[in-house]
Amino acid sequence: MPRPAPAAPSLAYRVLGAVLVILLAGGLLVAGSTWFNGRQAARQAYDRILVGAANDIAESIRIQDGGPFVDLPVSAFELLAQAPDDRIHYAVTGPGGEPVTGFGVLPGHPEHAPGRIAPEFFDADLQGEAARFVTVTRRFAERDFSGEVTVTVGQTLRARRAMALALMVDALLPMVLAGIALMGISWVVIRGAVRPLGALSQDLAFRDPYDLTPMPTEGVPQELRVMLDAMNRFMGRLDRQMGSMRNLISDTAHQLRTPVAAIRVQAETLLEEDSPPGRARAGERLLARTRSLGRLLDQLLSRALVIHRTDSAPRVPVDLREIALEIVERRDHELLAPGAEMRLEIGPEPVMVMAEVFSLEEAAKNLLANALRHGVPPVVLGAEERDGQAALWVADAGPGPAPELLARLGGRFERTAQSQEQSAGLGLAIVKSVAEAFGGRVEMTQEATGFRVALILPAAPGEEAP
Repeated sequence: MPRPAPAAPSLAYRVLGAVLVILLAGGLLVAGSTWFNGRQAARQAYDRILVGAANDIAESIRIQDGGPFVDLPVSAFELLAQAPDDRIHYAVTGPGGEPVTGFGVLPGHPEHAPGRIAPEFFDADLQGEAARFVTVTRRFAERDFSGEVTVTVGQTLRARRAMALALMVDALLPMVLAGIALMGISWVVIRGAVRPLGALSQDLAFRDPYDLTPMPTEGVPQELRVMLDAMNRFMGRLDRQMGSMRNLISDTAHQLRTPVAAIRVQAETLLEEDSPPGRARAGERLLARTRSLGRLLDQLLSRALVIHRTDSAPRVPVDLREIALEIVERRDHELLAPGAEMRLEIGPEPVMVMAEVFSLEEAAKNLLANALRHGVPPVVLGAEERDGQAALWVADAGPGPAPELLARLGGRFERTAQSQEQSAGLGLAIVKSVAEAFGGRVEMTQEATGFRVALILPAAPGEEAP
């Protein structure tokens, strides 16, 4: 049995984790910067102590019996005593490096440049421990002694490191406390920010399964509104799909009762009829009923497919001239109305729309079928663009339906009195569904040459259709 996937962390914990990572990264950067600046500050402070001690020792040098003599001042060692845990080293040397007093010159001592008076700092080991040293030079020009006397003072680095660490801790401690406070504030703010998600989840959880009304977006943060808008659009498409399914089921159940009952009656009549002429008439009526039922089923399925595809299929550039040409080349009109005059009128310029090919073909087929069944030849199928609108139209030479019927045409199962069993009443309903899906309309006009029905859609920029 497969193990269940571990639960993903909540959005609040993810955001809080991101805030913690940012604070830790910032803390590391500040700690590094503080440690570097603390070391620099400690070095400058203790270098000044070394220079002060060396200068005190240098000032205490005097010439006695033709040579330098040092009376070590207490103040120098008081300065060095500010780092009580550090070892110290001092050495006083005369011209040529001759020792005067102190512990002698260390092996790592750099050579002194003659004539240089400014203090010289260097790093070396003091009894196996890193240390910092300074060399101060005092020049003498007296009768019984002339030359330079150098004073070297050094100490280990324990106090420097302790000072740098203390400076870093003093700087980081407030930041740590501020970071803890920020984490607490962030948690409160994040919980408040994601609270609308909980309300939305509760709303969805207690909704009726068939309730696909849009989710309210008033007072919702902008980031959540984007998600809600997408969800509402999806629920709208789902509602339309479910509505079309309910309509298909109810329409099928309602519309099939009469033709199925009629077919049953005609079949029973055919079985009971004894005379050949009566059997022939019953057979013709049965055939007419089955053909009517076939047309009804075709249009029901066609309408359901059109509604489904207009909601789910992507919009692509389509040339309406290609749709009209394809319908004519299939020659379906020869089966619907054998011998009826049929013409195609398209121009040289593309008539482009953003739509879906199958739906446009179904609309064109139904426009043409209506004109062939109920109109007067010749029937003309065409496509044109005018004033930023593209039209796929069918015209015939007849007068068209009565004005009081024009407002009703386009609804489901709307028939004229003349159509009777020759129409299921879904042809113009399919055309109207296609027009609404692609932001257009159905236009019916009585012209001097006859009656014209057009599918009007917004024109798209001219480009080659796929």
